[in-house]
Amino acid sequence: MSSLSQLLHGRVAVLGGGVTGRAIIAFLQERTIEFSLFDEKNGEFDGIQALTVIENPHDYQLAIVSPGWRRDHHLVEKFTQAGVRVISEIDLAWLVKSEIVPEQKWIALTGTNGKTTTVQMVQSIFDSAQVRGLACGNVGEPAISAVMSKEPYDYLALELSSFQIDWSELPQFESVAILNIAEDHIDWHGTFDAYANAKMSLMRMAPVAILNAQDPEIVTRSTAFTGQKIFYSLDTPASGELGLVEELLVDRAFGADSSQAEMIAELLDIKPQVPHNVSNALAAAGLALSLNISHAAIRTGLSSFQLDHHRLELVLERDGISWINDSKATNPHAAIAGILSHTSVIWIAGGLAKGAQVDQLVKRAAPRLKAVLLIGTDRELFADALSQHAPAIPIYRIDSNDGSESLMNAIVAKASDLATAGDAVLLAPACASMDQFNSYAHRGELFARAVVAKVAS
Repeated sequence: MSSLSQLLHGRVAVLGGGVTGRAIIAFLQERTIEFSLFDEKNGEFDGIQALTVIENPHDYQLAIVSPGWRRDHHLVEKFTQAGVRVISEIDLAWLVKSEIVPEQKWIALTGTNGKTTTVQMVQSIFDSAQVRGLACGNVGEPAISAVMSKEPYDYLALELSSFQIDWSELPQFESVAILNIAEDHIDWHGTFDAYANAKMSLMRMAPVAILNAQDPEIVTRSTAFTGQKIFYSLDTPASGELGLVEELLVDRAFGADSSQAEMIAELLDIKPQVPHNVSNALAAAGLALSLNISHAAIRTGLSSFQLDHHRLELVLERDGISWINDSKATNPHAAIAGILSHTSVIWIAGGLAKGAQVDQLVKRAAPRLKAVLLIGTDRELFADALSQHAPAIPIYRIDSNDGSESLMNAIVAKASDLATAGDAVLLAPACASMDQFNSYAHRGELFARAVVAKVAS
């Protein structure tokens, strides 16, 4: 492995002008290292002109790539073919960490769904334990910014996407957690197998893996891992596992005597107490326990944690109808958790499916669905699946020529006409948002605003 000084002795190419790229640039500017910014868009990013064409790749010693850039991108390929080393921002952060804060410990987690919730639970545990720790990576600050903090952190908890893992080779984590694996980002990885392998490859960077025992993909794909595997589930844990005993979350993996179950928290401490959220809490607890954080501090952190906006967020309850913003459910696996949390659902679905299939989602969801409101580019995927697997459920296609706010007003108006006491109107699109909205947050905010205007007024 090359040292940081060896890698940074020449000009650096920064690929991507987004949040990660700007953090890399800030680091390079602080060290007065010459660089060029490349982006698919020709324009200025924080006053720096982005290039779209590489004149001579041999002018560069190193290229640092933002997550989301595929290996077959023409700019990446041009550097690779010229023999220029291409590394991720995560690898850069690890090299910097090794140089300036070698005692800092890293943990990491990934999964198709629940990553942000779980890493925020870890942050809440850090706060309750009164340790200097930060959740970063795919959420909050990029890792390079966290490492460069003027007051060094003792611990970093990295949420990592499949893109970030696929690009990274260098970090050595104290432990990693893999929450679940379901079809997502097939448009980037090419196949589900490639996507799943990227997720599972996180285990090669740690001696301890905390794994969801109720996810068959994880169980099957983890068999070759030679390190310590600590499974967690919503069942009674065996020795070396985390799980549930009646109304308690318990640890039989990290204590001195694995024959004894030590309490992590009560179910009442986890809000909401839906199964996937309890599962996330067990994963967060496992990561914290790997850092020797006490059970008491973990319980306090979990009990004080509140879900992020746009994730099963109750916007309003009026006349026996629940209006729920789950806009962050951007793939089928995420959407099903919200649907199965209710018995009669008016489901708002559709957007950009990113290559995912929705047949299994529709099959599982069908018994809970009263009606489906479809939007977005790939809504006919849902219409076709519903026609095949649940033809009795009414479908409404919602359109507007006056922009995203008008579209959401029309959605809420139609849902309001359909909903009766006992129903949940659930925005859980199972798709990305960028065809009709700026982001999943924008989509969720417009939904909440429309509900308040239409229903609460």
